[in-house]
Amino acid sequence: MKDITINTNSTIRNAMKVLDKTSEKCLIVVDKNKKLLGTLTDGDLRRSILAGIKVSEDISDCYEPKPTFLVQNKFTIEESKNLLKDKKLDLIPIVDSNQIVKDYVTWFSVGESNPENNLKLNRPVVIMAGGKGTRMAPFTKVLPKPLIPIDEKTIIEHIIECFTKIGCNQFHITVNYKSSILKAYFEDLQPDYKVQFIDEKIPLGTAGSLHLLNGKFSEPFFVTNCDIIVKANYVSIYDFHKKGGYDVTLVASAKEYVIPYGTCDLNDEGYLSHINEKPKYNFLINTGLYILNPDILDLIPENKFYHITHLIEEAKNKGKKIGVFPIDDEAWIDVGQWAEYKKVVKEL
Repeated sequence: MKDITINTNSTIRNAMKVLDKTSEKCLIVVDKNKKLLGTLTDGDLRRSILAGIKVSEDISDCYEPKPTFLVQNKFTIEESKNLLKDKKLDLIPIVDSNQIVKDYVTWFSVGESNPENNLKLNRPVVIMAGGKGTRMAPFTKVLPKPLIPIDEKTIIEHIIECFTKIGCNQFHITVNYKSSILKAYFEDLQPDYKVQFIDEKIPLGTAGSLHLLNGKFSEPFFVTNCDIIVKANYVSIYDFHKKGGYDVTLVASAKEYVIPYGTCDLNDEGYLSHINEKPKYNFLINTGLYILNPDILDLIPENKFYHITHLIEEAKNKGKKIGVFPIDDEAWIDVGQWAEYKKVVKEL
């Protein structure tokens, strides 16, 4: 049995990393004697983070304390298969008569594949690729940022591959800086997906060119920066957007920052109150991956420099619903920074 158990004193951050590394979508929560306490899914973790629980806190208030389980030698394969189907579970723990976890049942172990893993989502994808990529100079003095290579593919091909895996084949690429080079590359590539270029005559920021797509879509669509790679379940993100009734969903990375010094807190009189030794701060960082409803494009002004932050603020002011989908910090790579670029090159 692959060990996918976790203790209640594990942090949310650690649980996210364990889930990220395992092929299963669920962890089994146990005590020190391996007695079953509950199950923990990525959805449980996401709901906890959105409820305000810090990723540095433990999972004791996050997991399902009354899980479905099977008793060793007291069930059939057919019974376990029906439980997985009826309760829409990814995994069911198997325990002995003392509630000690001995194994678990998955779709694979019953000879079937999880229906959710076979879901395809052919939705439009907009890639914002018009910027100069100044953080990646001097490479971007020669090439547009989306064509900088990672291993044997360009950045933009790695991004597109994340979407083609779930069935997306309609890509709209906004271009301005060195656009002719980018267009020529795709003309030579001759991909089996559809590519349409949207020309910015002048730089329009991180969202201004989306106005040029107003009226093109009849369903929610993805928007991504051209210098980020997000390793997440895109079908789950879309499902989160639809079920939550959001107008905009942004994908956010759960980051923890440690100040390597003691910070001083002062009282009202300006005297030292206390010193925090190497304090930790947790943030949800905007990754640059979004889902937008088509009518959101009505808010973007024509031919105006306009950032995605302006759009989200305007949407909030109009009473639109903004969703946040948290992911593990290691699931997001900002390839537009040299340090991160070198890191991902080594990993691939």
